[in-house]
Amino acid sequence: MKYVNADVIFPEELLKEIQKYIHGGMVYIPKPEGTRKPWGENSGSRLYLQERNLDIRRKYSEGSTIAQLAEQFCLSGESIKKIIYCKKTDTVKSHRS
Repeated sequence: MKYVNADVIFPEELLKEIQKYIHGGMVYIPKPEGTRKPWGENSGSRLYLQERNLDIRRKYSEGSTIAQLAEQFCLSGESIKKIIYCKKTDTVKSHRS
């Protein structure tokens, strides 16, 4: 997060109004509702986990055991079960299409 001096970006009237509530301090101004990206969207983590989970489900349906999948993906058996038996279907928007 980048620090910006308020007197550079706010009109003088607005700055004076803000100074009625706080002066000489730092204030965080959040993004407007609905503009925040979901977790993992910037880093690609969300897409990676969706693809991994689809791979786990596919391998399970092809005959791999929970123990084999747990070892292959370095997850606990309980985590593998949650992925396999989850009713939510992951939709992957692949960048490769």
